[in-house]
Amino acid sequence: MGRGKALLPFLLASAVLIHACAYIVLPEDLDTQGSTVSEGWSAVATSVGKTDTGDLRIELAIRNDTGDWSAMKAAEGEPAVLTSGGEPVNCETVFVGTGGHRLAPGFQIRGYIAGTKAEPKTQLVYVECKGAEAVPGSKLTINYSYVTGQYNYYEQDKGRVDTVLEIALDELAQDLTYPIGQQLTGLVQDPTAPIIALNNVTLSLVDIQRTDTGLQLAWQTSNPGEYPSYVHIGSPPVVGEDGILYGFYETPDIVSVPITPAGDMAEWTTEVAVPQDVKDLYIMLSVETGKARLFSYYAVDIAEK
Repeated sequence: MGRGKALLPFLLASAVLIHACAYIVLPEDLDTQGSTVSEGWSAVATSVGKTDTGDLRIELAIRNDTGDWSAMKAAEGEPAVLTSGGEPVNCETVFVGTGGHRLAPGFQIRGYIAGTKAEPKTQLVYVECKGAEAVPGSKLTINYSYVTGQYNYYEQDKGRVDTVLEIALDELAQDLTYPIGQQLTGLVQDPTAPIIALNNVTLSLVDIQRTDTGLQLAWQTSNPGEYPSYVHIGSPPVVGEDGILYGFYETPDIVSVPITPAGDMAEWTTEVAVPQDVKDLYIMLSVETGKARLFSYYAVDIAEK
């Protein structure tokens, strides 16, 4: 992958260098696409072939074209439909989504972490159609839903959109650049800033270490207020040049964090399993902001780590 970066536009009051880690802040009212109309998610086929049992397997890359932070998933219990030679065929095996995570606008992935917290597994984005063939002119249709913006525990499906992906299979996309699939206006290099979280507590990423199994991220909060405060950030996932969104999804409010005493600081670490050879990493960070169990999102550029 090239080192060119299309980072998210942001509005910062100040820029403070913090151990070479960069924060990219997407203001809630910023229109990154030049339009207030969401284009939803897009998908392209990256591979069309056969499984060991002779079934048709279509591997995909999905991109967030909503203009906002967004999570998406294929409709549960519904097959995808392959139209081949004018005939529709139901495809019962459908793994299409973000694994629960919200992804930054313009970013694209080809897989995520599924399974269980105890036994996570890498899940590629794909569809399988039993006994089917993809002749010239074939297309794949997938019903899916997506949500955008902040995560609110009390209104998790607020603004949900149910729509359809239609994917032409004649031309395969083989030169995709992950994780940024579309350059956004306001290209920014190496910005850095603390994040103002719930109750005006300041959140900082103060260290990043490569471990035998992935990354260890060190966080620090500073509380200027007169009362102690929690600031939940969940277990932030990362995505890099291989297009896999690493990190098993849990709702960010249930992940334990230390309390930040009044007029004092707190420190803790989070970990995410990611292969040593995956580079150009970005953290998809959720931060409790405004009120309890309401989370804003930030893309943190750690490409040099």
